[in-house]
Amino acid sequence: MQAHLTLFHRLPGYRTDEVVATVKEMCRQQQPMSLRTARLLFMGRGVAYAFDAPERGALRKCPTEVWEPWLTPQDRQGFRPHVTVQNKVIAQEARALHERLEGAFSPSEVMGEGLSLWHYVGGPWRSVGTYAFPR
Repeated sequence: MQAHLTLFHRLPGYRTDEVVATVKEMCRQQQPMSLRTARLLFMGRGVAYAFDAPERGALRKCPTEVWEPWLTPQDRQGFRPHVTVQNKVIAQEARALHERLEGAFSPSEVMGEGLSLWHYVGGPWRSVGTYAFPR
């Protein structure tokens, strides 16, 4: 199963070439990393798995410094890696899923193997590219 952790929510589309160059360089310097599910999050109208990954902070730090002028307030906040399971549902539905998943939750390890860039095109998303970490 594939899932994603969002490092940045919004980067300028008109700077795609610069963003791709930075991402490719980041990937050349990064080995696959272990990510550990830390806990289940209730988000009011959704549910997510929170992750711990000591290496991911360094991965995000470099482009944050380079891209700082482009970052939105959301991307300037602290990084809280998570995988969203459910989003934008009524609170009662989210609470029910959270309770069901919490009963079966146990921490587990997964591997982060690369970075992907996506372009939002008014509803659907279009892949810009996926860049694997060297093994």
